[in-house]
Amino acid sequence: MSRTLKITLILVMIPSVTLIGFSFHRRLAIERELSEQAALAREEARAISAAFMHFTEQAVPIGRTAGEFLPQMGVAPAVAQAVIQASRPVYDLARLRAGNHLSIGTGLDGALRAVRYQIDPDRMLWITPQGGEFQAEIKSVPSTAETVRVEGEVRDSLFNAVTDAGERAELAIRLADIFGWDLDFYTDPRPGDTFRVVIEKRTYTNGQPPTYGRLLAAEYRNAGHPYQAVLFHDPAGKEAYYAPDGKSLQKAFLRSPLKFAAPITSRFTRNRFHPILKVHRAHLGIDYGAPMGAPVQSIGDGRVVFAGYKGQSGNLVHIRHSNGFETMYMHLSKILVRNGAHVSQGERIGLVGKTGLATGPHLDFRIRQNGEYRNFEALRMPPAEPVIRRDWAEFVAVRDRAMPLLAGEGVQVANAAPAAPSAGNR
Repeated sequence: MSRTLKITLILVMIPSVTLIGFSFHRRLAIERELSEQAALAREEARAISAAFMHFTEQAVPIGRTAGEFLPQMGVAPAVAQAVIQASRPVYDLARLRAGNHLSIGTGLDGALRAVRYQIDPDRMLWITPQGGEFQAEIKSVPSTAETVRVEGEVRDSLFNAVTDAGERAELAIRLADIFGWDLDFYTDPRPGDTFRVVIEKRTYTNGQPPTYGRLLAAEYRNAGHPYQAVLFHDPAGKEAYYAPDGKSLQKAFLRSPLKFAAPITSRFTRNRFHPILKVHRAHLGIDYGAPMGAPVQSIGDGRVVFAGYKGQSGNLVHIRHSNGFETMYMHLSKILVRNGAHVSQGERIGLVGKTGLATGPHLDFRIRQNGEYRNFEALRMPPAEPVIRRDWAEFVAVRDRAMPLLAGEGVQVANAAPAAPSAGNR
C-alpha cells in the first residue's frame, strides 16, 4: 500500500475513532446519570413511603374503651395495648369520650404509623412508633382567636336564624340559655325578630369547626321589645348575665323541669278526674307528656331531701330550695341523685318514666311554697340578685365596653353573608 493511501486512510479513520470514542464516553455519562437518577428516585420513593400516612378516622362510640375500639379500627390487639401503655404518661386513653375523633395512620405498606386522638378542639394526642417503641405527645392545634359580632333575623326559628348566619347551632342554644328566663324560644319567636351577639370565636387551620369562647354581650328583639345581656360575675365570682341596668337575667327557678320542651297533658287543679282511680280529686302539680328516658332537671339550686320510691308517686326526687320553696319530680324511670346531695340549677336529677300510679311515661312536677302547693304556670319566678353595690363601678366599666361592640363599633362581623338590619335601623 502506498504511503499516500495510508495517510489518506489514517485521515479518514481519525474522525471515526474520535466519534466512536465520544459516543462511548457519552454513553457512559448517560448511564452514570441514569444510575444516579434511579438511585435518587429510589431514595425519594423510600422518603415518600416513610412520610406517607393514610388516616382512617372515626368518632368514638358510646361505651367503647380504647382497648376495644383500636382493634375495631384495624390495630392488632397487642399493638393496641402497647399504644395505650405508651400514652399513659401523657394522656390516659381510658378517658376516651364518646363523639371525639380517633384516627389511625398507616403507611403504603399498611404498617401503623400513628394514632391520633382529638382530646378537645385545641389539643391532639399523637402516638408514633420510634425505635421499636411508641412515643406519645400532645400537640396544639394551630388556631386564631378573635372577638366577632354575629347578627341575624328570625324567619321561623332561632336555630335556623343562627345557622343561616353561618354559625353553629351551639350559639342558638347559648342565646336561649341567656334569655330563657324571660322568653320561651319554642313559642315566643316571631318572624322579623332579630338577634345580635358579640362572642369570642376560635378558628382552626386544620379545617375543624370553629369553637366559641365567652359570649360578651347579646341582644334579642322579640316583637319589637329588646332583651339585652352583658356578661359579668355574681357576688361569688361565677359568670352571670345582667341587663344593662344591673338586673340579673336569671331567675331563682327555671321555667321548666325538662331539658327539652314537652306538652302539658294535665294542669294544676283542685278537681281532676283521675284516669286510673276513676274519681275526682285534686291534682296539685303539672304533668308533662315526655318520652321515656327524657332528662329531668332541677329548676333551682337546692338540697335533695328525698330520692327513692314512694308509693303512688313512684320514683321521686324531692328538693328543698331557699325562701321556703320545695319541688318534687315524680314517676321517674331512674334517679340520678342521692339523699342529702346539693344540686345546681339545671342539673340532671333523673329520667322520665312511668313508675308508681301512671298510665304512661310522663313527669308529674309539683312545687310548694311555705308548705302550700302552688300553680307553677302562674307562679311569678323570684329574681336572682342584681349587681351588688361593691361591684357596681366594675360592672359599669364592663357594660360600657360591651354595648358599643354590640352596636358594631370596633369589632368585625363574623361572616361575609349579608347581615340582617339591626333593630335600630329597621
